[in-house]
Amino acid sequence: MSNVAPANPLEMIAYNLSNAIEDGQIVYVGTGLPMVGGILAKKTHAPNITLVYESGGQDPLEGDMPWSVGCPFTFRKSPMSMEMAISFGQCALGYVDIAFQGGAQIDMYGNVNTSVIGSYENLKSILPGSGGGNDIGSLTEKSVLVGLQTPDRFPEKVDFVTTPGYLDGGDTREKAGLLGGPSAVVTQCGVFDFEPVSKRMRIKRLNPGMTVEIAQACTGFELLVPENIEFVEPPSDEVLRILREVVDPRKVFTKFPPG
Repeated sequence: MSNVAPANPLEMIAYNLSNAIEDGQIVYVGTGLPMVGGILAKKTHAPNITLVYESGGQDPLEGDMPWSVGCPFTFRKSPMSMEMAISFGQCALGYVDIAFQGGAQIDMYGNVNTSVIGSYENLKSILPGSGGGNDIGSLTEKSVLVGLQTPDRFPEKVDFVTTPGYLDGGDTREKAGLLGGPSAVVTQCGVFDFEPVSKRMRIKRLNPGMTVEIAQACTGFELLVPENIEFVEPPSDEVLRILREVVDPRKVFTKFPPG
């Protein structure tokens, strides 16, 4: 029996994000758990990926966990540092294989809200806005959404579409002239994808200990459920050691509960 503590919910998110990355890919990462997942992938199964940070750092020399995409560690001995606008241009030109993004709200069609909670007539909260979210969601052919799953953060319809997912479902994204779309959603419950025709969010794999009922209780709309539920293989002791001792030893983003 292992003496290593099992992965906490934030570590499971980082682990699942890392597993979405294939060796040799160009990976566009934003602040938070996507950075943890990207670095973990590079330290384990995908040593030949290129990490592109939103602020413009290109594949910096590995060091301490950056505290944001604007942290000096994202530029440390980088072979190239570019302005943020040029960094987003990489997405438009097709030089990004996979990109990650989070949001305050993610709805059943993968639309993301980082603008306002409520409406402009009845504001509850003003959020930071798009940043690079719209660029990532509109210009990349494969994006992965990430967030903590609760009914208010996963509503049936976002209060504001900052970043388009599959809009109203079906072929509405394609009719809007947008490529690709979100390929997956990673939360503390597991990994979700989108049904190919309706583009509704559905369960793909649940994390260890999770059930359909728990995932549904964490969601503000009805999840699609496949006939045979798959479960994520827990991270090995060695992967957890690398995550905890090498990737994020100060627990910048993986401390649970946060704070």
